[in-house]
Amino acid sequence: MKGIKTLASFTAIAVCLGAASMVNAATITSPAAGSTFSAPGTITVSSPASGNIPVQCNITFSGTVASDSKTASITNATVSGSNFLCGIPVMQNLPWTLTPTSTTTATVSGVSFKILSNCGTANVLTNYAGGALTLSTTPQSVGTCKITQLSVSPNPTFVITNP
Repeated sequence: MKGIKTLASFTAIAVCLGAASMVNAATITSPAAGSTFSAPGTITVSSPASGNIPVQCNITFSGTVASDSKTASITNATVSGSNFLCGIPVMQNLPWTLTPTSTTTATVSGVSFKILSNCGTANVLTNYAGGALTLSTTPQSVGTCKITQLSVSPNPTFVITNP
């Protein structure tokens, strides 16, 4: 009987903690739920194809804010630039999911691309301040490739709140 009471107590605590974390979840309040966005900027990646030398390219993400405003779906990523290597990357595993973890941080889940060969898949940790999304730590590995710099500016500008 004591074991059942202990199990019930732990279950109640887990439910309360889960409810509390849902209440404090960061949300995207702008652009509005269901709205589209574009996020142009730059990215620097090193890969075996570049001899592991960092190559800076232009990148534009586009997507939609989820109907519950808890995430944004990155449905397209286009890479370009003057370096011929900027024309090689192929984005994979789209859509990627951007999930705010606070008013100034977010995780982009499922990031995957190939540069001649498959780099791999990873979750990329970002900072968000002053309208720009940047890497929270560098470099960040995506399999055999490394993102050493990222700076994109969502348009419309994201407003993330923590209710």
